[in-house]
Amino acid sequence: MSITELVAAAARAPSSHNTQPWRWVASDDGRRLELYADRRRALPVNDPRGRELVISCGAALFALRVAAAHDGTGVIVEPFPDEDPDHLATVYLTGPPGDEAVLYGALATRHTHHGSFAPASITPDTLAALRAAARAEGACLHVMDALQRDAVAGLVAEGDRVLWCDRGWRRELARWFRTRRGGDGLTVSPAALVPTRFAVAHLDLGRRRGAANARLVEDAPAVVVLATHDDEPGDWLRAGQALERVLLVAAVAGLSAAFENQPCEASPAVRARLGAVLHGRVPQMVARLGPSEPARPSPRRPVRVSAGRGGLAPR
Repeated sequence: MSITELVAAAARAPSSHNTQPWRWVASDDGRRLELYADRRRALPVNDPRGRELVISCGAALFALRVAAAHDGTGVIVEPFPDEDPDHLATVYLTGPPGDEAVLYGALATRHTHHGSFAPASITPDTLAALRAAARAEGACLHVMDALQRDAVAGLVAEGDRVLWCDRGWRRELARWFRTRRGGDGLTVSPAALVPTRFAVAHLDLGRRRGAANARLVEDAPAVVVLATHDDEPGDWLRAGQALERVLLVAAVAGLSAAFENQPCEASPAVRARLGAVLHGRVPQMVARLGPSEPARPSPRRPVRVSAGRGGLAPR
């Protein structure tokens, strides 16, 4: 598998608003890759610390590990190898492959679900496998019980109200609505692009969206929160790798995730209240889980390859 193919596989990972905020630099011999955060694709209102940006890059890093393992190549990851905060990892392509290869097929089938899930029961063995997937990457996956689910639903509704009343947040969100032709962003049809952007930028839909999303949380087959012990960039990078491993294990089991990250985005106070539900762990991502039909994947930017300082970057 070529470097271009590895990076294209990595790009199948999810990212906030489908921003794909990563940049890869290849060594001249093709045996080393450098992963950088691409701040040009940041969401400064929604994600002022760059937490979700680093999580997105961590998800891409794990997807690359899966592709390399499938190709029979091992991976050694050195996180934050120097003082550049945007230099997230050095990846050495060397040694025997890890256990990630079994997840390769799920890279193509994993997709983010939108809307409600049909009623379903997720087996305890599947939930245990998802918890184990998060632990393998140094994170914790909490499966919400009935009482915790009610609390999360309330925090999702509150998060929507807080976010949507912020004009800057709405304008930032509106800018990331795109047609599929753009290769990134939240896709809508060409006919819907202008009215969608206008409505999102100008209308406070927080109460309506909050009530609807709270119901989705209440009715989902499972609600999970991915958490870490601390809240530093290293934790975010681990959380991203854990997230992608969990999502791929879920996809193998026929499950998809629908993200409800409003409690982690709305304000530090709302996020702290979610952390209290987790007995002090730091929440990083919130998702509903359930079975869903195959879906057309979100668009991705094409990849071009150059060695050295130019790096690997979408065109």
